[in-house]
Amino acid sequence: MPVLPHGTTPPPTTADGFPGEAPGTDAHRAPVATVDGPRTPAPALGGLLEAPPATACPRAPADGIRSQAAVVATLRSQASAPDTLRSPAPAPDSLRSLASAPDGPRMFAPSPSPPPADLHPASRSPLPSRRPPIRHPLPVALARHLLPLALVLVLLLAGALLCVVQQVRPAPYGDHLTPGPAAHSARARGAVVEAYDGRTLRWRYARVGRRPLSVLPARGHAIAVWDDGLVTDTDGRSVRWHRALPAATGWLRRQGGTGVLRPLGRGILAVVTPARIAAYRTADGDLRWVLPARAGCAFRPERAVRHGPALLVAQPCADGAWTAQLIAVDDLGRIAPHRAPLGNGLPGTRPEHPRTEKALAPPR
Repeated sequence: MPVLPHGTTPPPTTADGFPGEAPGTDAHRAPVATVDGPRTPAPALGGLLEAPPATACPRAPADGIRSQAAVVATLRSQASAPDTLRSPAPAPDSLRSLASAPDGPRMFAPSPSPPPADLHPASRSPLPSRRPPIRHPLPVALARHLLPLALVLVLLLAGALLCVVQQVRPAPYGDHLTPGPAAHSARARGAVVEAYDGRTLRWRYARVGRRPLSVLPARGHAIAVWDDGLVTDTDGRSVRWHRALPAATGWLRRQGGTGVLRPLGRGILAVVTPARIAAYRTADGDLRWVLPARAGCAFRPERAVRHGPALLVAQPCADGAWTAQLIAVDDLGRIAPHRAPLGNGLPGTRPEHPRTEKALAPPR
């Protein structure tokens, strides 16, 4: 409690126990801002001894305090809510009054949030739109018209390329034929088979890296055996067929082709090697029959002789009678009693010799 100088009276008190205001002291106070407006602050420290003490500041109304608490709660709830669900709330009357007060504290109302977005955009029906007709530029139109023509040109070029490749590819068996008309005679000359009509050369036939060992003319054809064991038939226009002799290459290179090619008549050719005798049909090169040599024996093609329709071939053996060392064959195979050959006719024709054994006359 302050000590007052002698002769001064204490200031009057109010019903609440606070010191009251003395008249005539408003001019010494500085204005203080309150919730409801400016109020007069307490006097300076130096004026306490001269002027009576100022009364207590009036309390702010309870309604204003509640309004400020409601505004703070509203701002917090809007800040924590999602953006899509946040909606502008009307500001209380107290907040509007505070914001519009000319001398009061500046408090700003929350800015309104944008309206919530559409959570189901697919539920809206699209508006019908009319698209303008598509106009293709000139290069696209030309490409559409030229595409079929380009495909036709590609197919033609592919066909021509295939023809060229077929002509350029190496011939089978290394054949090189200079075609010409048919000739009546033919012979081997070096690595080439030549066919002549008198002294006129008609055609030539060669194989890469091979050499003919023996040539047999046969009715406008030339049958040749080569050093690699291949037998060919040529008519001057094409090579009609190729046939390989098994296990004969080494022997042919050592002994040559003397006596290997033996005609049997009726379009059958016999090829005699030490291991076997094989008969081929000259029309298409079909193999008709094969006669192997006996065990311990070998055929000698250079010693074969022709006797009528039969071909007699020597078959020397280390042991055995001399009659077993001579074999007789014809176009149907080995000549033996009671044989039943199949015949050598072309497919679709009757056999030439259905029964080749001699029919015996019945006893009288």
